[in-house]
Amino acid sequence: MEQLCGPELPFWEPNLTLHAEIPDLPQCFQLTVLAWTPCVYLWLVSPLYLFYLKRNSKGYIMMSVLNRVKTIFGLILWLVCWTDLFASFHEMQQGHVRPPVYFVTPLILGMTMLLATFLIQFERLRGVQSSGVLFIFWVLSVLCAIVPFRSKIIYAGREEGVSDKLRFTTFYAYFSVTVAELILSCFNEKPPLFSNVATDPVNNPCPESTAGFLSKLTFWWFTSMAIKGYRSPLESKDLWSLNKQDTSELVVPNLLGEWEGEKVKAQSVEPEMKGQAMYSKPAVESNHVGTSPEEVEVLLAGGKGVRQPSFLRALLKAFGPYFLIGSAFKLLQDLITFINPQLLRMLIEFTKETGMPSWWGFSLAFMMFGCAVLQTLILHQHFQYCFVTGMRLRSAIIGAIYRKSLVITNEAKRSSTVGEVVNLMSVDAQRFMDLTTFLNMLWSAPLQIILALYFLWQTLGPSVLAGVAVMVLLIPFNAVIAMKTKAYQVEQMQHKDMRIKLMNEILNGIKVLKLYAWEVSFREKVLQVRQKELAVLRKAAYLGSLSIMAWTSAPFLVALTTFAVYVSVDENNVLDAEKAFVSLSLFNILRFPLNMLPQANVSLKRIQTFLTHDELDPGNVDRKPVASDFAVTVVNGKFSWAKKDRPALHNINAMVPQGSLLAVVGHVGCGKSSLVSALLGEMENLEGEISVRGSVAYVPQQAWIQNATLRDNILFGKPYVEQKYRCVLNACALTPDLDVLPGGDQTEIGEKGINLSGGQRQRVSLARALYSEADIYLLDDPLSAVDAHVAKHIFDNVIGPEGALRGKTRILVTHGISFLPQVDNILVLVEGTVSEMGSYQDLLKQNGAFAEFLRNYSLEDIIEDDDVMEVLLDEEESFPDDALSNHTDMVDNEPAVNEARRQFMRQISVMSNDAENPKAMSVRRRRCSERRHGELVQEKKKVQVEKLIQAETAETGRVKFSVYWDYAKAVGPLLSLFICFLYAGQSAAAIGANIWLSQWTNDADDSARQENVHMRVGVYAALGISQGALILANSLLCRAYSMLKAAHATHLNMLHAILRAPQAFFEATPSGRVLNRFSKDVDTIDSLIPDNIDIWMRTFWYTVNVLLICSALTPMFLLVIVPLMTFYWWVQRFYVATSRQLKRLESVSRSPIYSHFSETITGTSVIRAYGRNGDFVLMSDMKVDENQKSYYPGIVSNRWLGVRIEFIGNCVVLFAGLFAVLGKEKLSPGLVGLSVSYALQVTMSLNWMVRMTSDLESNIVAVERVKEYSETPSEAPWEVENKKPPNEWPPEGNVEFADYSVRYREGLELVLRNISLKVKGGEKIGIVGRTGAGKSSMTLCLFRLLEAASGEIIIDGVKIAEIGLHDLRSKLTIIPQEPVLFSGTLRMNLDPFEKYSDDDIWNVLKLSHLHKFVSNQPAKLDLECSEGGENLSVGQRQLVCLARALLRKSRILILDEATAAIDLETDDLIQSTIRTQFEDCTVFTIAHRLNTIMDYTRVLVLDKGQIAEFDTPTNLIAQKGIFYGMVKDAGLA
Repeated sequence: MEQLCGPELPFWEPNLTLHAEIPDLPQCFQLTVLAWTPCVYLWLVSPLYLFYLKRNSKGYIMMSVLNRVKTIFGLILWLVCWTDLFASFHEMQQGHVRPPVYFVTPLILGMTMLLATFLIQFERLRGVQSSGVLFIFWVLSVLCAIVPFRSKIIYAGREEGVSDKLRFTTFYAYFSVTVAELILSCFNEKPPLFSNVATDPVNNPCPESTAGFLSKLTFWWFTSMAIKGYRSPLESKDLWSLNKQDTSELVVPNLLGEWEGEKVKAQSVEPEMKGQAMYSKPAVESNHVGTSPEEVEVLLAGGKGVRQPSFLRALLKAFGPYFLIGSAFKLLQDLITFINPQLLRMLIEFTKETGMPSWWGFSLAFMMFGCAVLQTLILHQHFQYCFVTGMRLRSAIIGAIYRKSLVITNEAKRSSTVGEVVNLMSVDAQRFMDLTTFLNMLWSAPLQIILALYFLWQTLGPSVLAGVAVMVLLIPFNAVIAMKTKAYQVEQMQHKDMRIKLMNEILNGIKVLKLYAWEVSFREKVLQVRQKELAVLRKAAYLGSLSIMAWTSAPFLVALTTFAVYVSVDENNVLDAEKAFVSLSLFNILRFPLNMLPQANVSLKRIQTFLTHDELDPGNVDRKPVASDFAVTVVNGKFSWAKKDRPALHNINAMVPQGSLLAVVGHVGCGKSSLVSALLGEMENLEGEISVRGSVAYVPQQAWIQNATLRDNILFGKPYVEQKYRCVLNACALTPDLDVLPGGDQTEIGEKGINLSGGQRQRVSLARALYSEADIYLLDDPLSAVDAHVAKHIFDNVIGPEGALRGKTRILVTHGISFLPQVDNILVLVEGTVSEMGSYQDLLKQNGAFAEFLRNYSLEDIIEDDDVMEVLLDEEESFPDDALSNHTDMVDNEPAVNEARRQFMRQISVMSNDAENPKAMSVRRRRCSERRHGELVQEKKKVQVEKLIQAETAETGRVKFSVYWDYAKAVGPLLSLFICFLYAGQSAAAIGANIWLSQWTNDADDSARQENVHMRVGVYAALGISQGALILANSLLCRAYSMLKAAHATHLNMLHAILRAPQAFFEATPSGRVLNRFSKDVDTIDSLIPDNIDIWMRTFWYTVNVLLICSALTPMFLLVIVPLMTFYWWVQRFYVATSRQLKRLESVSRSPIYSHFSETITGTSVIRAYGRNGDFVLMSDMKVDENQKSYYPGIVSNRWLGVRIEFIGNCVVLFAGLFAVLGKEKLSPGLVGLSVSYALQVTMSLNWMVRMTSDLESNIVAVERVKEYSETPSEAPWEVENKKPPNEWPPEGNVEFADYSVRYREGLELVLRNISLKVKGGEKIGIVGRTGAGKSSMTLCLFRLLEAASGEIIIDGVKIAEIGLHDLRSKLTIIPQEPVLFSGTLRMNLDPFEKYSDDDIWNVLKLSHLHKFVSNQPAKLDLECSEGGENLSVGQRQLVCLARALLRKSRILILDEATAAIDLETDDLIQSTIRTQFEDCTVFTIAHRLNTIMDYTRVLVLDKGQIAEFDTPTNLIAQKGIFYGMVKDAGLA
């Protein structure tokens, strides 16, 4: 430095700086260190920064006034600096030589200013609106210039006048321009031109992208949202759109690309594996022709050693780089953390010494403040990066799972049910999000520990090792607990999966449960699982209490051992304030890294297994467009549903010529649907080849309907063409139905098509196929769910030789014999192989299986075409007023649903959740133009359509106190108070220990300290240990007992209420929404709320204590507390209001992701057949983005809050320091140490407290939501004690309707009007009538799924309205129209209460013709039915329902259109079984095929809810009324 500054200007003078009352820095120091600091910074950073700017351009910004001024100022600064330089040269010429520093410094400064000016312009060209790099540079420049600014004034004051006038002037010019630059750099430039930010037509772009550097640093740009959220509850339209780089369309492909790469790497395995892989390749290419299946098996087994592709690695590659920026911030923050304890040490030293200049103390206090503020800003930047990474992770994982679920094989689908996959999406993706914040702890924790130990060693010497030993002992303890907790978590996840799966089934089959009165059995099943789940949670809570105790006591135990050892080792060791409190603050830093327990491993494995499932091989079906006469060819086909299964189809050979119509017939379960699936490529291709030439349309056996409008279901992504659309509707006989639906084709269809009848669903599905204009149509039994004359209409107008599809290739699976003469070819399947194939005539001539099949069935089904045409024309004339007459199912499907239809008929609104609350009904007006049979287009009146499914309401505003009170009641009010008291006690003990410590440190100057040591250590230990004991007691009481009790009670009430809810509730509430309450909300009550309450109580008491201590020591502190707390309260009000609403919006926008997902999974085969994977992926992505739109402001609100609250905490530190300096004379060093070290921690606890308040508010909403469903109005009681019917009731089975009327809901029209009839025991009654005539309602009334509006039903002298529902329903038997099975054993499906013996069950299986099938199964009665009975064919499921009915064998049997999905042969079997087995029972049949009821005792014809005709079939035919018309249609007359 001598050479630079010369001998007269010393570099450092202690007397001038440290020990002076008015300190100053020497001239040389000012000219070198202070002047060069900003320059060094800018030159170091700019190369990196320029590189970054070259890579990322956002378009350029036009020259603005701001930009011009900045540039001019930059040039002025350069001129000013070089003026100094030239002045020095000028003086040299004058002979007055200056030291070198006068040349070097201005030169460097001038160069730097030029660089800064260049950066200003370069940033403008690269579209940077606000520059952080330059902002920091100007701040440094101003800070470094303040010292010379002050000292120049001091000098000018001391010596008369200014010696060096030129430099004096240039410096002040320099200073003022630098300050101006600093001020200007706080402002933002206009957004760049040509940037995608500005041109994006985004409705509400996020201000973050255009926010300035300071605004980003303090999250100021979020304030507008906070204010808006405070003024009025936020709605989804107030949310900002997502930043481009966070959207699914960028994030998901990024992850999938890396994952594909991982899979490719995993497949190129070790060399010896390669040989085998090469060998199996050609075999796979040719689809195993020529290789025996055994060989292939071996090959597949050989590949087992393949290394699993690592999902984690893919994640790291995709999101690592962005995440690392956050890690860099974390590193900085870790280092800054350790500055404050050192400053605290200096502050305590300062209070001890007398005669120190007081500016020392003040500058220390301000340095502590500055450090803390810097730490805050950096920490929150780090969090922001972490959370955004987490958010992208979640988008990417959900996207990956969704895309995967569209392509997995059936085998894979079997291994993960819908519930499990939804869980992957909700719970596991969430886990990953939480993980990102902890990932940095993996390296940051060891770093913090090492640094803390280093500083501790300096303070206390080797005694630290004692404390470290305690810590090291605690680590395995914590690790063991973590391991066990993890195991429990896996177990709890399994129970939860199991419970959700059960709930899912219950909700899907709720109607059947009600009809069979099985709710109790299923409630027990759910509660058993729930019991197990709670048991696991309880174990986890015990462990949790231990680990909380270990965690809170750890710093204390460490401190105790360290201090005790330190004092005992050597008599000269004195524990003074400085040592004690500096160590304490270091121990507190240590506490955090020791408590990080990762949980994401479980989730990682689950997601990885799902993503590595087998995918359907697109090569299963050869789709190459080669010209050929045959549209579909199958050669030597052998197919199974899963690689391991027996082949379902073997030896299939078929060629279907272009444009021909092929019918596929055969018995139930012979593989007809499997054949269609094989053609779609849904089955495993074991050998042989399939080729399909052209696009495919597919109509599944069970129609798949989306929750969308009717029109959207038909268009299915194709553009709307009016003319074509009308034709399609007419061909599929849907036009009449549109008149009935309240909104025409804009009616919203509920989940799974719940408000359409089976027939309507099937026709919509058919219309979708017809509209898609494909080349090949695969129709899987589309005619079974509709009435005979509708089937005829559809066959003639769509499928048959004259239909809309003539000239296309059609493959029709059918049970209807009547159409077979009109098809080109018939393929007969017997037990999975083709037994014969040819035209109708050929097959009759061959006299094989087919001829036999036909002979069994009356040929009277087959009538001449012209005949039917006449009949139809007749009908047109006879019912001109009723457009429904000809083309609508005569019978309606699903009693439940048909209420909806009946209302449509009256054009009345469909169900809504709450008819009382008019606001909740979203009313849409639609205009629908209708063209009917070539009449003029007539404008329909604007109809008000009320949505069937109400949007899920998000509660707004404050969470009501009553919700907390409900929770407290569930816990127990007295217990709650006691728990609060314990928390206060525990906190008091902690504070006591520290006050005692400060007393102990004051012994330092005391001569009698040696005798006191044991007493001091003893009391300190006692206080600390009692704190630990209180924590443990508290945790156990709180978590393991009371909170779980509350969790149990809330779930029980909700389950009970849901099972008791009337049928209407389930029709208006999508199952996804109920499931969401049972999974997410119950989970919140189980595990999150207890945590929140626990942390909240701890931080609350802690904060109160800190403020008390600071105020007690320095009463002036009270003056500061008031404004600080006001600000705190104010910030938290803003935050809580906004954040709570954001949480609510987030959870409401979450359900659609899952319901869309479960909808997709059920319809994968349809989506794949129509090739619409891409569109569905887009829909899913949109829903995820919609959800993230409310999640992102939620993260930012936490950062926004953190910066502001920590600022308050930092002010507390500042004032604690300042008052300590001011009251230095009165305070002992121990007390100063106590108050400042406490203040250093208050920041954390303030932050946590607001956060927990808000979390608790957001989570307690779960209690509110669960409670909302627990108060669902219930149906009549299950059992009425004093009105129980006798056990053998009903003895005869007489049924009487006395002037009976019924409506679906208050305020709606009657569905059945004044029906009176008597049925004697043993009569067989057929019920017929057109759609909406009220047939199904009759059966619903018998079971009291609908309650009477007037009149009554009497069965054997008992009024059914007076007895309990279970007593009634268990005495009636129904074979419902849609066969519902539950997952579980076959035995459970037949007899859930286990009332019957095995012999009974086998007997029933014989009668229901399932005996052969079941006895062939290895598991016999314990055959596992998969979810929804997927592993049985529809026909077999129907037979299972028959078996249930036979097992119950009650006096009254109701058949609801039970034979729709069955081929004629099985139908005959069922009919004959019913005739023999239920001979003396009363049977009501809702007839589907009229020939089944021709021999019944009487037939009841309903029309518009009234009895039209009621007599024996022969009399009715003789009367030539409505019934006669129907019989004639069906060709039986």
